[in-house]
Amino acid sequence: MNADFLAGLEFWEREKGVSREVLMAAVQEALLQAAKKAVGPARELRVVMDSKNGDIKAFAKLIVADKVISQHDQISVFDARRIKADAKVGDEIEKEVTPQGFGRIAAQYAKQALMQKVRQAEKALIFTEFKDRVGDIVSGTVRRFDRSDVILDLGKYEALMPNKERVPTEEYQVGERVRCYVKAVQEGPHGPEIILSRADPRFIIKLFSVEVSEISDGTIEIKGIAREPGFRTKMAVYSRDSKVDPVGACVGMRGQRVKNIVRELNNEKVDVIPWSSDIRAFVTKALEPAKIRSMDLDERSKRVKILVSEDQLSLAIGKRGQNARLTEKLIGWGVEIIAEQIVTKGFDEQVAEAVTQIAAIPGITPEQADALVHAGVTKLEVLLSAEAGDLADIPGIGENAAAILDAARAEASRRSASVNS
Repeated sequence: MNADFLAGLEFWEREKGVSREVLMAAVQEALLQAAKKAVGPARELRVVMDSKNGDIKAFAKLIVADKVISQHDQISVFDARRIKADAKVGDEIEKEVTPQGFGRIAAQYAKQALMQKVRQAEKALIFTEFKDRVGDIVSGTVRRFDRSDVILDLGKYEALMPNKERVPTEEYQVGERVRCYVKAVQEGPHGPEIILSRADPRFIIKLFSVEVSEISDGTIEIKGIAREPGFRTKMAVYSRDSKVDPVGACVGMRGQRVKNIVRELNNEKVDVIPWSSDIRAFVTKALEPAKIRSMDLDERSKRVKILVSEDQLSLAIGKRGQNARLTEKLIGWGVEIIAEQIVTKGFDEQVAEAVTQIAAIPGITPEQADALVHAGVTKLEVLLSAEAGDLADIPGIGENAAAILDAARAEASRRSASVNS
């Protein structure tokens, strides 16, 4: 048993990087607790384990007395002189008090202490090894799940990918190899934790930095990024060298560079667009492939109203409003996209007409109608094609999104019944 125990010490020292001295100190403390339980309240009890052969012995420091009143604290002169020939009353004599079968009990305590110390040492080493790796990409194996959180094995350490850092379109399997972005090393309920992410936009920035040498050497700069994980990303790039095309460099020959990244992202769409200090040019590129008729900028409030033809409206807004939302995030301006049909009689007049039509639907207030129209929802048909989550993102709608959709469906049913009758 002792040989196995010593072999265990060597294993943890080698595999976990915890020094033998630290492990031995933890074991000594555990052995002392075991001895107190097995021996009883002996005076100045101490336990010694031979680091070479693993022998465990317990010793107590007893006071020499003519008459022994407490065996836990005192030793007779006769017994003391068997240990030390010149012992006299009042001297302190250390006597071995190792109980029978103590080795088995002590080994159990030592094993528990050893495992606890190893876990503590592992947590402490996380800061040492990972404090400078925040922002890196690491590869780990899915070990288990804690509700919706994913626990990954990074080799020596385990890391956590919280549910909010997962990509909603991805499913992970135990044993699967996954690449992640090291988002943080922070204190958790059980000590330091390595927090990983696949949903963070910086994950994509890092992937491009690794894949595109012109980014890593500083020739090309990523000026902005907007992402809806699992669905679509827009990234604006700028070249400090006029001879280097930033978009072409990121896309690569025959699109190979961006294909590698899209493959890593499980086919999430990635749009790479050229950044421009000219907001008009920037917005035009950000909304491609939709074609813009005209653009009205409000520099003070940082809002842009965009006019597109009727057949370009859905393309400009995107599925569930995704293209418009990502463009807003990327350029940092509010974006309103309006179909050309609304402005044929005059912009303000047509907006007011659209607001009136939406507000005429029972259950939708004029204020809500105004917010919907300025977000591009100008007709009942457009409103019916939206989802509650999309509407909830519109300022002034929020938690009323579901009720507005119910009102729209009721109005559609009423109109249909009226036509059929």
